[in-house]
Amino acid sequence: MKRSLAGWMFAGPALLVIGVFFGLPVLSALALSLTDFDLYALADSGNLRFVALDNYAELLRTPMFWKSLWNTGYFVVVGVPVSIAVSLGAALLLHAPAARLKALFRTALFAPVVTTLVAVAVIWRYLFHTGYGLVNWALGHVGVAPVDWLGDPRWAMPTIMLFAVWKNFGYNMVIFLAGLQAIPQDLYEAARIDGASRWQQLLHITLPQLGPVLLVVGVITVSGYFQLFAEPYVMTRGDPLQSTVSVLYFMFEEGFKWWNLGRASAVAFLLFLIILAVTAAMLRAGRRKGLV
Repeated sequence: MKRSLAGWMFAGPALLVIGVFFGLPVLSALALSLTDFDLYALADSGNLRFVALDNYAELLRTPMFWKSLWNTGYFVVVGVPVSIAVSLGAALLLHAPAARLKALFRTALFAPVVTTLVAVAVIWRYLFHTGYGLVNWALGHVGVAPVDWLGDPRWAMPTIMLFAVWKNFGYNMVIFLAGLQAIPQDLYEAARIDGASRWQQLLHITLPQLGPVLLVVGVITVSGYFQLFAEPYVMTRGDPLQSTVSVLYFMFEEGFKWWNLGRASAVAFLLFLIILAVTAAMLRAGRRKGLV
């Protein structure tokens, strides 16, 4: 009993902070999503009405919400595997025994993670500028016509995806490096004695041993990529033809452009349910394969 009381006493301050700065805002946002809170209600609370689930039902009838969900889904389905593959490739290169200057390259490859996202996004916007961007300048030297990277609906989202992969892969790379260092070297030595190639070692030793790490990285990356906002906000403002409007960008416009704060809160909770469902499915699949 005394140990239990001591445990609650030590955990109490942390639980209090979590409750005040996380629990209360979440409950307040949930209550807000059940009202028609807008600019008029902000001026006079008498204009506030309880609408129950009307905001959610209205969102499901809004074409722009489905458009933003499609854009976000495309970003996640394509971007997450690419990001994980690049992260794992970089980790394998740095973990190789023949690799030199490992500390330098680890720092250099991790640097994009700690850079300011908005500042780097502005730089990338100029790099991919149609008229004077460095990318089109380089392509012009090999005979490729200029591409409107951020103004063409076909290229805008892949360009943002490329930026997101570059910005975030260093974080997962560090996690993969830790996982690679935990794999017993005896397994590789036995495989080499049996004549296994490096590709066979990767398929039959490295990837199975990294299974739990891959699951953790997958969950983290999926959760982060569903929260796409800053990249399209800075680089395209949701254009062209709304091809880069994400769910969070749609929520931002509902809340801070049109001041429909009740609808914006409903968007947030719908996105939360989607992320919860996807991550739960991933964890369940991981349990079936014995990764959890």
